[in-house]
Amino acid sequence: MAKVPFHYVDLRAFAYATEDEKRVADALRTFLPEDAELDRVENVGHHGDRIVVLSARVENADGMRHVLDRLSGLDEVDRVIDELDQRVDDNCALFLRVDKQAAFRGEVRLGPGITVRAKVEAYPAKKEAAVENARETLSRLRDDGDDET
Repeated sequence: MAKVPFHYVDLRAFAYATEDEKRVADALRTFLPEDAELDRVENVGHHGDRIVVLSARVENADGMRHVLDRLSGLDEVDRVIDELDQRVDDNCALFLRVDKQAAFRGEVRLGPGITVRAKVEAYPAKKEAAVENARETLSRLRDDGDDET
């Protein structure tokens, strides 16, 4: 993929008191380039429990290609393409949630645990243009993945 039609990609996961923070970080790193740094913020939940928010922002083209390459393994990519009108907001951001447990095992599938937010390039910056750019990119990812099988 030569051109990356995103300004940046944000990934975020919560490590709850009942979870091993290192395992959550490893799940998040499934999608990140090796040199990506994780930001860590410790919070307290409603009942006084510890919640650690782990996040990373990828802004360079090679890093975003890496994230997209990992997401190309998503079995439900056709579903995501069909749902783009609901997954892209008025600020041209594409939202996905991927399964944290699966990511820890190196698998990629939709589910709870890791939030992916990608700011889609769109000129003019309108939802319709962002949806179309995201559709083209995800279709290309799907088709490139089909060529490898």
